[in-house]
Amino acid sequence: MGGDRGGSGVKRVSVGHDLTGLIRAMNHADPADLSDMLVSAAAELRGVDVVVYLVDFEQQILEPLPDQGNHEEIPHSEDVGATIAGRAFLQRKVTTAERPDGTRVWVPIIEGADTTGVLALTVPEPDDATIATCEDLGVLAGYLIAAQARTTDVYNLRRRRKPMTLAASMQWDLLPPLNLTSRRVMVAGMLEPAYEIGGDCFDYALNGSNLEVALMDSMGHGLRSAVVAGLATGCYRHLRREGRILEHIHHELDDVIAGECGGDAFVTGQIGRLDLTTGGFMWINAGHPLPMLVRHGQVVGSLEARPGLPWGLGPSEVEVSTATLEPGDSVLFYTDGVVEARGSGHEAFGEPRLVDLVGQHASDQLPIALIVRLVVRAVLEHHGGQLSDDATLLMIHWPGPLNQP
Repeated sequence: MGGDRGGSGVKRVSVGHDLTGLIRAMNHADPADLSDMLVSAAAELRGVDVVVYLVDFEQQILEPLPDQGNHEEIPHSEDVGATIAGRAFLQRKVTTAERPDGTRVWVPIIEGADTTGVLALTVPEPDDATIATCEDLGVLAGYLIAAQARTTDVYNLRRRRKPMTLAASMQWDLLPPLNLTSRRVMVAGMLEPAYEIGGDCFDYALNGSNLEVALMDSMGHGLRSAVVAGLATGCYRHLRREGRILEHIHHELDDVIAGECGGDAFVTGQIGRLDLTTGGFMWINAGHPLPMLVRHGQVVGSLEARPGLPWGLGPSEVEVSTATLEPGDSVLFYTDGVVEARGSGHEAFGEPRLVDLVGQHASDQLPIALIVRLVVRAVLEHHGGQLSDDATLLMIHWPGPLNQP
């Protein structure tokens, strides 16, 4: 018997090691100490068989972290799409299953606003307070992993289930978290082929009352494309952080890429700014497929824009397009590899198929992270798991102003 549980608003079990104390201790700990520290904290709940799982780069498998032998059996990988652990990861909810030795609990590991894995443990009494404290341990695990990720390769390597190209490694290091969940806005993105990508990238930043967003597709594929994508992303972030308006960012992107690449490379893409108070959205299109507007569970059309030249091909007239989102609207950005790529003798996935699939999942009121995941899986399956071009999706959802009735 299994189920989904939640602990919000419930008094936590007192953890003798005190979460703040554990955080302080981890500041001076080795990454190998993570499992032992969580085992020690779980012991206050009489929790046993603690396992930390991290999701791989394809978001398909939850890989257990190696530890110091706290288990009777060696933990095995968990399929994201077909296990209770995977459900906890996908739905960002506590899941449980009764076992002879107690109740197995899986809680999402949260790094900031992104779910990056699952923490599993077995407890004898799964009351609400115990479950709530298990959730706290998942947040703690996420904090500790995020704090150490910049000083160790342990977590990155555990997420690699197959060899990764140099270009792909560079691209992943450029990316923000794949998911952002806040009261004001949600963002979800995915890239494929995860271990060979080289050219596609996206970026976003939640700055005050604005969400800044960019999607870029560097010409070609491989190392050269990754280098140009890195240049474009770095330039965009620099200008965004200096508070430049979209028109200025657009022109500077073109100048920088043209100046460094001498006309031998270009980048298509879109840059935009969403006002989270009003729903006002401004964006510039640089030779890229138009984003889709999702409203009331269906794709109602594209956000129309007069396209400028791709960045790097020289100055062109630029037009800042505007739209006003309604509460509950979502916008889907995608690269041409999603709809145009061909592989294994299959026809292109095509825009009509993308529209139908997004509308189908949106009508089921699925979270945008799950919509993006399902669409990417469909694109991969359509091509027999082999893509001839990078395929990237980025979806944003605006629930409406915080003070709405």
